[in-house]
Amino acid sequence: MSLRLELSTPVIDDRPVFLTGNFCDWHPHIDSLALQPVEPGHYTLEFPTDFSLPDVIEYKYTRGSWDHVELNGSGEASPNRIVLTGTTFQQDYVPHWRWFGSPFRPDYLPLEELLSDEFSSPELGSARRITVILPYNYRQNPTKRYPVLYLNDGQNLVGEGVGYGSWGIEQKMAVLASRQHHEVILVSIDHGRENRINEFTIGKTRMGKGRGRHYLNFVTNTLKPVIDAHLRTLPNSEHTGIGGSSLGGLISIYGGLLRPEVFGRLMVFSPSLWISPKIYFDAIQFKTPAPMRVYVYGGEAESRYMVPNLQRFQDSLLKQCYNGQSIDIHLSVDPAGTHQETHWGREFPAALEWLFYS
Repeated sequence: MSLRLELSTPVIDDRPVFLTGNFCDWHPHIDSLALQPVEPGHYTLEFPTDFSLPDVIEYKYTRGSWDHVELNGSGEASPNRIVLTGTTFQQDYVPHWRWFGSPFRPDYLPLEELLSDEFSSPELGSARRITVILPYNYRQNPTKRYPVLYLNDGQNLVGEGVGYGSWGIEQKMAVLASRQHHEVILVSIDHGRENRINEFTIGKTRMGKGRGRHYLNFVTNTLKPVIDAHLRTLPNSEHTGIGGSSLGGLISIYGGLLRPEVFGRLMVFSPSLWISPKIYFDAIQFKTPAPMRVYVYGGEAESRYMVPNLQRFQDSLLKQCYNGQSIDIHLSVDPAGTHQETHWGREFPAALEWLFYS
């Protein structure tokens, strides 16, 4: 059999790349199965003819051992690759690799800085914890400026999280750093605890009258000026985003609808659209003064209404345009996705890359 494999990867380092599979007892490091580098991030292999091949070839790529095996774009294990005997050419892509057994390089973890435990919000009449998450090499590039993504529900973004778990965004940013897609400042905003529903809804909803406008005014009029003054940000809407999940996703939508001159990038995970049926009308009436990108994610296992509601919202938003061009919106659906931090954290790298790098 003559089989040529071509591999590309955005993770550039000096580790060699090997093929392994059910044709070599899954040995991760066989010299004759070493891929040849063509240029940085690109490799080829003419499959040796001295292996007995099964009808269905299952395989993976390693960088010399199982401690350096390929991973998916979120830094998690990926399924075996499959080709049929008789295939003559196969192109593959590996977005990420293990690093000495870890799903990320520890030296790529971002810098976490507590801006304030009690950051005052005159708009809300309260205070909350604000944490800033900087690219790991932020201080090594003293003249570089960065996009900013404001994230709601800060209690469930970093570390173990509170109550419902965590997205683990510090680890996801380390994964993104391996492919140089980490240069975004994240601003984590704790929610108002018992006031969360009230602060993340707009106008009259099924849960009462919301104070979401006050919350958005806090982010745009009080918090953002401090962030822009103290950090090296790119402050315009093209480089400023807001994101969250569930009710945090809902208020992120309204951040774009009500303040499009501030937020031109929206990361919307499993938004609670059911609580605010008027949002579809608001989306139809929406006019953006600048280009906008919206990444929407939901899981089919959340409820039977989640994905149809997301599709309806997407259709409403696509009716709008800027200078004759449609709003750029991407809908990602996970058939097994549930309403949990684990799934939102898994989706985070793809969403950040699409919003700020694609």
